[in-house]
Amino acid sequence: MENVKFENLEISKEIKQAIADMGFEEPSPIQAQAIPHILAGKDIIGQAQTGTGKTAAFGIPVLDMVNEKDNSVQAIILCPTRELAIQVAGEIGKLAKYKKNVRTLPVYGGQPIDRQIKALKKGVQIVIGTPGRVMDHMNRKTLKLGNVKTIVLDEADEMLDMGFREDIETVLQQLPEERQTTFFSATMPRAILNLTKKYQKDPQHVKVVRKALTVPNIEQFYIETKSKNKSDVLSRLIDIYNPKLSVVFCNTKRKVDELVSELQLRGYFADALHGDLKQSQRDNVMGKFRNRTIEILVATDVAARGIDVDDVECVFNYDVPQDDEYYVHRIGRTGRAGRSGRAFSFISGKKEIYKLRDIQRYTKTKMKRHDIPSLSDVEEIKTNLFLEKVKSVIEEGHLTNQVNFLEKLMEEYTSLDIAAALLKMSMGDQNKEEIKQENAFENTGAESGMVRLFINIGRKQNIRPKDILGAIAGETGISGKLIGTIDIYDGYTFVEVPREHANDVLTIMKNNTIKGKTINIEPANKK
Repeated sequence: MENVKFENLEISKEIKQAIADMGFEEPSPIQAQAIPHILAGKDIIGQAQTGTGKTAAFGIPVLDMVNEKDNSVQAIILCPTRELAIQVAGEIGKLAKYKKNVRTLPVYGGQPIDRQIKALKKGVQIVIGTPGRVMDHMNRKTLKLGNVKTIVLDEADEMLDMGFREDIETVLQQLPEERQTTFFSATMPRAILNLTKKYQKDPQHVKVVRKALTVPNIEQFYIETKSKNKSDVLSRLIDIYNPKLSVVFCNTKRKVDELVSELQLRGYFADALHGDLKQSQRDNVMGKFRNRTIEILVATDVAARGIDVDDVECVFNYDVPQDDEYYVHRIGRTGRAGRSGRAFSFISGKKEIYKLRDIQRYTKTKMKRHDIPSLSDVEEIKTNLFLEKVKSVIEEGHLTNQVNFLEKLMEEYTSLDIAAALLKMSMGDQNKEEIKQENAFENTGAESGMVRLFINIGRKQNIRPKDILGAIAGETGISGKLIGTIDIYDGYTFVEVPREHANDVLTIMKNNTIKGKTINIEPANKK
């Protein structure tokens, strides 16, 4: 089922609007195959790995099949762990954004059961929970199963591995006989097949077949950074590696448009490619990319299928892809026709670190960690690139007129002074702020090689040295071992950082927060 769009599926306008708000253009393979069968009331065996979009594959039809006028429990989704139950509930909540009369409830151990009982009494149509807690509510008679029309077993193989078979069977046996039973599982061991034979009626088998990774010429890196710093990190990587052509992937159309605007404001030749563009607009953008009128193409996965350009040097996963297979498609845009390429993935938060592990396991490759480039790294690289251009111009010759002009100027200044001035002019105004800051670093009262910085929070805000250390190291990527003395007073703090990192710390930490408090940070006055 290629090129199926969400608008082609028989789903409600409310769900379509929620999907549009989330920015997704088309269903993943498992969604495209499973949704029509589930909507038709058929039992399903869905074989798909984590990260293929299976939550929406069952969440969308379950939401649309709920009778909003009936406040009783109509669907149960069983998950092996509380973390997955919370995750599934969160995603279904986003999909139900415009389904104002549909209420969902996650139930799991570790949360006060009284709160869950109270919610169930008020009326809930979809319950997402772990087998143990669902059984607990069944035994207490707080979860009534008489009107359940659908049950979904998410990650069924995991539940069996964790010893939940007896609980699962107890739940299934107490449900109405006329119901829909859906299994989603990464693998199909005999134990799962035995359950499907016992509890399903003529199930439809939906399986996502994955393609192998065939991109040996691509260096793969990951960079850990906060979401709000991604555009800065991207800019620095582009400046350092200076790719002739690069593709940046985002998960949503909205993010593509936002990032393109930001890159254009920073002076980069960038444009967007996503599903909202007409074919003529897409062709125009791709034409500009091929003839290098634009150097950075920011795209969604769907729109990027038409990218067939051999000399893309870098791919940036600005957002971690929704599906492991999308990662393969993305990075395959570089390293073509025997060339080498680089792929960078930006990772924010624990969930994305786990996703990164899944991708590496699937692709059978190892990504290398890449540090966030500092401003001084960028300046050095830019200067070296400019000097390389100067060398090539000298080697080409034809400089007679220019030499004549400079000979007159050399009557007043040395050739080194003139060259330095020209270099400074060529680098533009980018270093003015840094020069100001460098001057401000002269008298901060720090140890040799360090700069002492002032931060406008202290003991009264319950700030401790570890808060300052953690914030600076976490936001800037500087090792905590490099951060020097931290002196905390009632209303302010002084911290020493290495001189070569001081510009980075000031730039990144400006208007940042520590323990939820927005800070002001600046070079300190000498003691």
